[in-house]
Amino acid sequence: MQFGINLGFAVKRLPGASEWARFVREKLRLDIVQFSFDLIDPFMPLATRTALAAQVRQAARDFDLTIHSAQVGLACYTYNGLLHPDQSAREAALQWWLNAVEVAAALEVSAVGGPLGAMSVPEAHQPHLVERRYQDLLAALTRITEAAQRAGLRAVLVEPTPLKREVPYTVEQAVRLQADLRGRAALPVEYVLDIGHALYQPLYGPDATLEAWFNAVGQHIGVLHLQNTDFQSDSHWGWPDARADYPVDQFAAQVRAASLEHVPVFLEVFYAFEADDDSVLANTISSVEHCKAALGLA
Repeated sequence: MQFGINLGFAVKRLPGASEWARFVREKLRLDIVQFSFDLIDPFMPLATRTALAAQVRQAARDFDLTIHSAQVGLACYTYNGLLHPDQSAREAALQWWLNAVEVAAALEVSAVGGPLGAMSVPEAHQPHLVERRYQDLLAALTRITEAAQRAGLRAVLVEPTPLKREVPYTVEQAVRLQADLRGRAALPVEYVLDIGHALYQPLYGPDATLEAWFNAVGQHIGVLHLQNTDFQSDSHWGWPDARADYPVDQFAAQVRAASLEHVPVFLEVFYAFEADDDSVLANTISSVEHCKAALGLA
């Protein structure tokens, strides 16, 4: 099982490529990461993002790191994105994604992705608009896969989220999305399955399981996100944490039972920006060590 970390933990603390790369290699003792677009905003001027991408490539070489993929971060996730009620805003979101494909190619990664967007509350209560936005989303995803193919990427990653106004948020929607993209997507669309999303009990109930996702769309899962959660929030806590202790060894057993050991697992932890820096980095280290041991990788 391949285990790494999403670079969301580094946002605002270790933004420089050589800073986070040194920390990942020397303190976390990992050799694979998932890049976060919080570190290079695709809406930055072309010259800026080109220069920053070059720094990332050099840092990865210097510290012998593999960058698996480039993922939407916290900043982009706050927007309605490809499901915004305004057409010009949706077009801007599509341009963001096309720029993100360019950044991913400049980073020399194989895949790009993340959550796609959110409908507004008023539109989400009108079934005809829900379907219209879904069709808009299919068209946008088609454009994104075409751009990704031209850029030499292998896949586009879509992250299901536990919000009813986002797509996909259920197993059934994830199945439908694959069916509706068949013959339209220029390259594979794979899922980033986050355990904190899939097991969110306020939406899916106390009997929510990873197996339901594995059984339905396991062949389309390209990345697994690991976090410490209480199942009542999209927590993204680390270990130890007094609020929760998600059993990573159980997760590992479920992944193996589903024959998904080939899917890379990335720890994705976020901390309050005002939290003490030393404590945050120490918890990031302890979280990685905890997960390695539970995954049988220590």
